Amino acid sequence: MSNQKKKLYAVAAGRAPGLYTAWYGPEGAEAQVKGFPGARYKGFTARAEAEEWLNDCSKPAAPAPGTSAKKKQPAPAAQKQGQRRLLMYADGGCLDNPGPGGYGVVLLDGKRRKEFTGGFRRTTNNRMELMACIAGLGTLKAQSALTIYSDSSYVVNGMTRGWARRWQRNNWMRTDTERAENADLWSALLELCDKHEVAFVWIKGHANNPENERCDQLAKQAAHTRNLPLDEGYEERQRRR
Repeated sequence: MSNQKKKLYAVAAGRAPGLYTAWYGPEGAEAQVKGFPGARYKGFTARAEAEEWLNDCSKPAAPAPGTSAKKKQPAPAAQKQGQRRLLMYADGGCLDNPGPGGYGVVLLDGKRRKEFTGGFRRTTNNRMELMACIAGLGTLKAQSALTIYSDSSYVVNGMTRGWARRWQRNNWMRTDTERAENADLWSALLELCDKHEVAFVWIKGHANNPENERCDQLAKQAAHTRNLPLDEGYEERQRRR
């Protein structure tokens, strides 16, 4: 019997980032990176090392000595010929959790800037973080390459580590007995990401990043708005409990 350890493949940038136990096949790592612009992946024999590498890839790069951390930004998503290259900042939250909530989005297209916001009368922090990404992506009419900056580990890890794709493949089961929460929003986000070349990058919240701070401001303003609509997905989940 061979004592060789089974190899794992960590995909940080590909069609469905995450950990894979096989290289070949439709569910293997090769299918996620082959022909994908800017693909980034690595093989490991220890799961802990693979998860640590993926986690490091989802964080913003440290600034080089003598440079300003505020000015240095991670590289944008891979761009195909003819595609626009965009930057998007997204944030969301609630006054209580659950409670009235809102989201804010700043979309940068070269020198052009757009802001989007909205809210619901009762929702959760995680749902508003997801909704911010969905709302921003939903405004794009043409196929685009973009990088989404979010201070939500829930959102960034769910996408870059392949959790959301795995839940989707498992009929939205997080474990054998536990359903994944917010399946309606994860499904909408995955569908939108399939239409574009999207990279998710985690940034630290409340760290004087002007665009992140602006998104936070928009989200809070929306949460304080009167006569907010129902978050149907949240209400449906409450009815099932």
